[in-house]
Amino acid sequence: MIEKILNILNKYENILILGFGREWKTSYNFVRKHFPYKKLTILDENQIWEINDEKTDIVIEKITIERLKQFDLIIKTPGISFKWMSIEWLNITSQLELLLEVGRPNVIAITGTKGKSTTTTLLYQVIKNQKENTFLLWNIWVPIFEQIENFDDDSTLVIECSSHQLQYIKISPHIAILLNLYPEHLDHYNNLQEYYESKLNIFKYQAEWDFAIFDEQIIKTTSFNEVELCASQKIEIWKNIFVQWDFVILNWKEIYNVNEKRNLLWEHNLRNIMNIFVVCNILWLDFEKAKKVISEFQPLEHRMELVWTFDWVTYYNDSIATIPASTINSLKSIPNVNTLILWGMDRWIDYSELINFLNDSKVENIICLPKTGHDILPSITKETYKVENLEQAVEIAKKVTKKWTACLLSPAASSYTFFKNFEERGKRFKELIKKWSNQL
Repeated sequence: MIEKILNILNKYENILILGFGREWKTSYNFVRKHFPYKKLTILDENQIWEINDEKTDIVIEKITIERLKQFDLIIKTPGISFKWMSIEWLNITSQLELLLEVGRPNVIAITGTKGKSTTTTLLYQVIKNQKENTFLLWNIWVPIFEQIENFDDDSTLVIECSSHQLQYIKISPHIAILLNLYPEHLDHYNNLQEYYESKLNIFKYQAEWDFAIFDEQIIKTTSFNEVELCASQKIEIWKNIFVQWDFVILNWKEIYNVNEKRNLLWEHNLRNIMNIFVVCNILWLDFEKAKKVISEFQPLEHRMELVWTFDWVTYYNDSIATIPASTINSLKSIPNVNTLILWGMDRWIDYSELINFLNDSKVENIICLPKTGHDILPSITKETYKVENLEQAVEIAKKVTKKWTACLLSPAASSYTFFKNFEERGKRFKELIKKWSNQL
């Protein structure tokens, strides 16, 4: 695969690596390793690490169309937003698109507003158990160019894709899964439809021999029919694979008892598992071996994670919940939540559905931190507590949460401005809970 990508890059004399995100360094290292004398430019609006390379220009300035037009090829870091820019004349690519250009038949890609990390990891483990030459690529943790030298023409590549990675691709993967769509990342896109269209690019360029796997919610959510228009074979969760009585039915056969032992609980995880079985069917994998991997799979951290039960109260860390729909889903799934902690950065998401849900729910205590928590607090009719930081929130929670119930951190907003990511936020919450319980 590497030689094919190098043939593509070799055509361009003036290459820009745009953005100082997680991918930039692997893009730079890859190009420089194989083209030691090619002229490169790295551009970002913020400080970039120093590079001792006379063939590479480091530019720290505001990103403008005029500057971008100077380059033959732009390798874009996913997090860079072109909001309010007209980029139709720019030659934009990415690590994902370069991989798809040369290895599209090898790629199984998963996206969705929520659940993609869990589904991608589980699918990887299921396939890896039966096909050794399989690789996992998470959208923010494992850049494609970090592992690309390990791939060959027989590799199976299981890739978690963000909307940012998909936004400008012009090639779609062979097997594509779209789990769900909810309002998200409105700080990055001009409108909600643009965000949805970025996700739907995972299907847009598929051919008739490709597979598009999606949930019925996708059709209900989108006001346009991009899924129906794509050329690929379409497999809809709850239509082509569904639950009847206690069994998952695929091709009119009972393939999985929903009561079997598994650590991935609740309906949304059952939907994720159904996506896994669809791929197993496409790849002709052994269902019994797949079920064994599913039964042993441990949920990922920060996703409705049980932290501790102490003094007859159970604490859950759901820091991954960065949108209202996720928090609503968690409240529906976790029994007997008495106290909820809400907070995070305002990204212009509508919270009216969450407010109505909370006001009608059995949750008695809502602890609100800035900024989103403070913004919605006046509209909540339950007992509310206005605090400034997570330490204060935990102190309040341990005082007001009733015994034999649960306290849930499910922020319904991004962690930015307080923590660098949801993982850091979740880890801090767990530290505070365990520190407090060990002190009693």
